[in-house]
Amino acid sequence: MSSSRKTPAAILRTLRQTSPKPGAGAPNLEKREEFTIDELAREAGSTVRNVRAYQDRGLLPPPEKRGRTGIYTDVHLARLKIIGALLERGYTLNNIRDLLNAWEEGRDLNDVLGLEVAVTSWRNPEVPSYLDYQNLLEDFGDNITPEVMTKAVSLGYIIPEGMRLRVPYPRIYNAGKELVEAGVPLDAVLTHVRLVRQEVDKLAERFISMIAQHIIDEKYGENSLPEGEDVPRLAEFITRIRPLAEAVVNDELGRVLETSINKILVDRLENVLAHLEKHH
Repeated sequence: MSSSRKTPAAILRTLRQTSPKPGAGAPNLEKREEFTIDELAREAGSTVRNVRAYQDRGLLPPPEKRGRTGIYTDVHLARLKIIGALLERGYTLNNIRDLLNAWEEGRDLNDVLGLEVAVTSWRNPEVPSYLDYQNLLEDFGDNITPEVMTKAVSLGYIIPEGMRLRVPYPRIYNAGKELVEAGVPLDAVLTHVRLVRQEVDKLAERFISMIAQHIIDEKYGENSLPEGEDVPRLAEFITRIRPLAEAVVNDELGRVLETSINKILVDRLENVLAHLEKHH
């Protein structure tokens, strides 16, 4: 049986031929999650004042007006995240306006916004839960200290909202609760979660670097952005690559966990055997 390996260029041609028509697979900008200005600022890690300032400077599209309330969507959230990332790199708002104008020039605005949403959004499959501070104390008791709370908030696992707490990832919260009940201090759990996150960051960077090198750079050029129909096609591709990347990471993590747990058991059995032989 013979097999042929497609070159990256051939794969790209196939992707282009089989990709849906522009906009077909890209994020639907007509059916977006909606936010008030306060909710938008919180989701983006920004402030209401900043949101209004970016609007005044033309960096953010205007919200939809419903009565006296401005309604924002994932489009605004995506743009806010991009502005925040550029500010962290040292760009001024004037620089950012020039960059965004260059990015939009000659491109369909809906396609541009759709790509921004695809690049910056990640849908947490879990529905956030809410607690009050008494619930937290009941779940973790003396493990709750100011230092531990600061660490949990910095990791984004607990988000104070007035007199209640939002828990964006209930499964992680419940896993932490079970570990504490089993005898692992909450501070130790959070310390190791931070270390795990650093390793996961490296895994994600490796995977995305592969995509960038073999798909994006080769197709559009290392220092270029897509044009015309390629804008929604890239948005659609990025939307499809997310579950693929998650599947790879989840399966590999499961494989490594199985190997690691088995090694711990075998190590313990060897220690027991060595102890028995020493006393015979």
